[in-house]
Amino acid sequence: MAGHIRLVVVLALVACLSCVDAGGRSGSGEARQRLQVRRHLKRLNKTPVRSITSPDGDIIDCVHVSHQPAFDHPFLKNHTIQTRPTFHPEGLFDENKVTSQRKPPSIAQLWHQNGRCPEDTIPIRRTSRDDVLRASSVKRYGRKKHRSTPNPLSVDPDLLNESGHQHAIAYVEGDKYYGAKATINVWQPKIQQPNEFSLSQLWILGGSFGEDLNSIEAGWQVSPDLYGDNNTRLFTYWTSDAYQATGCYNLLCSGFIQINNVIAMGASIYPISNYDGSQYDINILVWKDPKEGNWWMQFGKDYVLGYWPSFLFSYLADSASMIEWGGEVVNSEPDGEHTSTEMGSGHFPEEGFSKASYFRNIQIVDGSNNLKAPKGIGAFTEQSNCYDVQNGNNGEWGQYLYYGGPGRNSNCA
Repeated sequence: MAGHIRLVVVLALVACLSCVDAGGRSGSGEARQRLQVRRHLKRLNKTPVRSITSPDGDIIDCVHVSHQPAFDHPFLKNHTIQTRPTFHPEGLFDENKVTSQRKPPSIAQLWHQNGRCPEDTIPIRRTSRDDVLRASSVKRYGRKKHRSTPNPLSVDPDLLNESGHQHAIAYVEGDKYYGAKATINVWQPKIQQPNEFSLSQLWILGGSFGEDLNSIEAGWQVSPDLYGDNNTRLFTYWTSDAYQATGCYNLLCSGFIQINNVIAMGASIYPISNYDGSQYDINILVWKDPKEGNWWMQFGKDYVLGYWPSFLFSYLADSASMIEWGGEVVNSEPDGEHTSTEMGSGHFPEEGFSKASYFRNIQIVDGSNNLKAPKGIGAFTEQSNCYDVQNGNNGEWGQYLYYGGPGRNSNCA
C-alpha cells in the first residue's frame, strides 16, 4: 500500500513538472513573439515630425524623407534621393490638358480632413501591434502569397486555381514595355472572410511565372487581414522572386523610396463610387526613367509619389515583358463553396457604366518613352461565371475594360 502511494506521488510530481515545463515553454514562446513584434514595429514605425489621426482611426506619421523604411536597405545606406524623375513619358501632359477641361470629381484620402504633412516629410500609415499579429507570422506580414499573379498564358486549370487567387484582367505581352497607365474606378467590394481580399490594380511583369517573377503593382484594395477593416485603400506592391522572400505592400519593407508629402500608401481613398450613382476613379501611372533606370509612380496628375530603385529587380532592371490591368480576389472556399467576396463593384461587366467597375484610358509606355494605346490586348479570367471581363475601345475612353462580379451565385458554386 505504502509503495502504491509513493508511486502515485512520484507520478503526480512528474506530471506537475511536465506542466511547468510546457507552461514555461509556451510562456517563453509568447515572450519571444512579443519581442519579435516589438522589434518589427520599431523598424517600421519611424520617429515622426508630427502625427495626424484620420477619421477612420488610422494614425498617419509624418516622417522625415531621409528616415523612411527604404533606407534600412543595405544598398541604400548612402543613396542620394532622386527628387524628381529625369523624364516623364511623352504625351502625358498633352493628355492632361484635354482631360482638365472636363474636370472629374476630386478624390483624395480620408486623413486629409484632419491635416497635412509638412515639406521634407512623407506620410506613413502607422503599423499597429494588431496589424502584425493578424499575419501568419511576423516575417510574412505585409506580403502576398506565392503564385498570386495571373498567368493568362497557362493552360493548366489546376495551376490556375491552386493558389486560391482569382482574376479578371486585360493584358498585353510579346514586346518590351517601360510603363503602364490607367484610370481605375473605385469601389468598396464586400469581403466574406477576413483572410480574403479584393483588389483592382495594374501589374508590370518581367521574367517567367516561376520562381524568378519580377512584379510592380499599384491600385486599390480592400484587405481586412492587412488593415483590420473593410476600407478601400491605395496600395503598391513589388517582388523580384515571385512573392517568396522579397518585396511587400506599400512601405512595409525597404524598397520603394517615397518623395511626396501628400499621399500615404495604404491610406483610405475617399469618396467611393455608388451603384447607379456618383462615380469616382483614380489615375495611376508607373514608368521607367530612361536615364536613371528607376521605376516611378504617379498618382493623379499632380502627385509623383516616388520610385523603386532598379537594383531591386533582375528582369525589370531592363524592361517588362507583360502588362496586366484588372481585379484579383482570394477565394478561400469557405464551407467548401466559392466565396461571395466581390470583385470591382460586385456586378458583372455587362451592366456597364455606374454599375460595373472599369479601367479606362489604358496605355503602355514604349521604348521611346511614349504613352501609347496597347496593341493586341487580350482578356483572361479563370471562372467567368464568378468574375468576368470585357474590353473595348472608344474615342473618349480609349482602350477600356469592365470587370468584376459577385463571386458565389447560382452559376458559380
